[in-house]
Amino acid sequence: MAYDFDKIAGTYDRLNRIMSLGLDRCWRRHAVRGLHGDVLDVACGTGDMVVELQKHGCTVTGIDLSEEMLDVARHKAPTATFMVSDAERLPFGDGTFDAVTCAFGVRNFVHLEQGISEMLRVLKPGGRMVILELATPDCLMVSPVYNFYTRRIIPWLGGRMAGNREAYTYLPLSIECFPKGSAFVELLRPIGAEAAHKKYTFGVCRCYTVKKNKEAAR
Repeated sequence: MAYDFDKIAGTYDRLNRIMSLGLDRCWRRHAVRGLHGDVLDVACGTGDMVVELQKHGCTVTGIDLSEEMLDVARHKAPTATFMVSDAERLPFGDGTFDAVTCAFGVRNFVHLEQGISEMLRVLKPGGRMVILELATPDCLMVSPVYNFYTRRIIPWLGGRMAGNREAYTYLPLSIECFPKGSAFVELLRPIGAEAAHKKYTFGVCRCYTVKKNKEAAR
């Protein structure tokens, strides 16, 4: 399942800040630490990850399927390179980038393993791929509050502020259906990569770090 993000590009950033209580900025800041050189940001959306990477001195290329989202990103990061591209068919040669990132985008891939394989293909041997993704929390005390917030409050906010309840009903459903933690790490290992993950904010956000082995299959 995928959603047409052109419809919500204009209100996307404001709603992200409200829905994550501003924590999305903190998650990105932690995720990009140690990255350098030429970086590809996949499913870059409105460019928040691109801006964070540039703060760390990276040269960034951002790709996304939504032209409307990219228009917002170009205003935020005018010195970055942006293009419309499908994550499952990246228009770059093998081993092009020192790092590849994807923040809150992999759960929207139509063919997850194909998208991950493409991201790994364009990564240089020894380079790092960093994936940020939302998840359901593990903490039993947090889960009821999280479920109420994501299933009731977020769709209401989407309808009220963006005029699009459908998009923000899709959001919690896509999070619940997506593999998290060790289940997602296991998907990465057969591709030929060393993978690990850490939890942010009770596991509501997960950071997956993948190091491409020199002998990884291409």
